Amino acid sequence: MLSGLDPSGGAGIQADIQAVTSLGCHPLPVITCLTVQDTRNVYGAEAVSAELIRQQLRCLADDVPIHAIKTGALGNAAVVEALVDFIGEHPGLPLITDPVIKAAGGGDLADDELIKAMKERLFPLAEMITPNGVELALLGHSDNPDEAAGNLLKTGCQSVLATGGHGTGIHITNTLYNHSPEPMRWEIERIGGEYHGTGCTLAAAIAAGRASGLSARAAISQAQNYVNHAILHALDVGKGQPVPDRGILWER
Repeated sequence: MLSGLDPSGGAGIQADIQAVTSLGCHPLPVITCLTVQDTRNVYGAEAVSAELIRQQLRCLADDVPIHAIKTGALGNAAVVEALVDFIGEHPGLPLITDPVIKAAGGGDLADDELIKAMKERLFPLAEMITPNGVELALLGHSDNPDEAAGNLLKTGCQSVLATGGHGTGIHITNTLYNHSPEPMRWEIERIGGEYHGTGCTLAAAIAAGRASGLSARAAISQAQNYVNHAILHALDVGKGQPVPDRGILWER
């Protein structure tokens, strides 16, 4: 997993580690950027050296079997290139990409160059990308979710899971778009408002499911149940958004 470090412990690499561990997998965390962040917003970010990340990935692959890759905030375009090169050397690994662009509080986590690199270089290699509503509209150049997802599929990725956590209404609707005639939808009861790190948690949980041998749809179903359970027991860590309790005992 490649993601940024959140000092509040609510999102980023910490969310990935907790989710993957809870679902019975062993995480291999590679930090892509350091952030100035709390439970309310992101105030600054600095990318880790792409060459250091390249060395970390090669070192891990020489030692440990890798069964899936999950990405979150990637720091800059150079980090994307390091990951793309690694994937080229290890084809066939399920790649679950959470295209982190902005924090829930509005802070930026990706510049135009990074967004361009993700769309042109990373998305074509992804089994699934998991944008929220804001990210879907921005990346897919449309406020119409179906049209935006269609535009993203044209970049070459196999599927788009459009998440509905940032929406309104009594249910969260997550929609899986692929090259089937109709998208698949899941409805989950909405609990309260927004939570810090749910997108990271969902994508990491999907990656854990795929690493464990589940199909993409089964991995999504398991991940949604896990996230819902974590939200039910959310923690009031700071003055901003509550943090899902990803470490709580959960039976698959």
